[in-house]
Amino acid sequence: MGVEKAPVEIYQSPRLRNSSLLVLWQNQDVGKLTSRVADVLKEKLGGKEISEIKPSGFFTFGGVGFKNDLVRMPQSKFWAFEKQNLLIFKSDEPEFEHYHFLNTLLDVSKDHDQIKELYTLNAFPSLTAHTRPRRILAVFNQSDLRERCEREGLEPLTWEGPPALSSYLLWVGQRKEVPGVSLWLEIPFYLSACGDPQAVQSTLSFLDKRFHLGLERGTMDTEIEELNEKIAQLRKENLEMDRYLTLLETGLGLEEEEQLKLAKEVYDVLEKRA
Repeated sequence: MGVEKAPVEIYQSPRLRNSSLLVLWQNQDVGKLTSRVADVLKEKLGGKEISEIKPSGFFTFGGVGFKNDLVRMPQSKFWAFEKQNLLIFKSDEPEFEHYHFLNTLLDVSKDHDQIKELYTLNAFPSLTAHTRPRRILAVFNQSDLRERCEREGLEPLTWEGPPALSSYLLWVGQRKEVPGVSLWLEIPFYLSACGDPQAVQSTLSFLDKRFHLGLERGTMDTEIEELNEKIAQLRKENLEMDRYLTLLETGLGLEEEEQLKLAKEVYDVLEKRA
């Protein structure tokens, strides 16, 4: 008995030529990275919504959320950027039928165009300071792709634990002979809830070089400057927080209680007093 075909709706067929696919998981949005990157790309490059995978069979009503008193259903949509020859898939991570969902993702991508490679964008909280450069770590499904990306400044990710959905997608891509890279941005843990414009900037710079997007430099400069100024003011007013941040800047860690206190103080400065 065959697998039931996933519900897919095609709005239009874009003009793409051996394009790249970028996958953004929006419900694992550490540092608001994927949502901000998607917003900037759509704002700066245009792009058009071309298709979607319907939620039936992949999500429950437990996955329905609310924002500003409005119901938010899980969405899994494709966007085409024809000039840049880029296909973007933005979606919540499915709750069920992961293999079926990921196969459908790649099959729909190939229906639009014979994609040459796929990238996924992810982030993880780290015991690093906001004043230090953001590292981009990566997982690969082909050795030659790994060598090429390492020359572009990516660092291999070493991970022990259950695989992320992005890694599972790389495996599915490998079976379909689609080279793939899973990008993992390092986010200072105390910016995980507030957002990290520096990580967004680092991501956009990498994507710009990799896909020749023609983005303006310094897209996030104003947001980065404002964040740095607010945290600098916090350091002047609160010597304990300044000590915690100094320890992180010198590569030393913090106790769990200290991490919680720092994260709360930074959140109050960036969100509650905004």
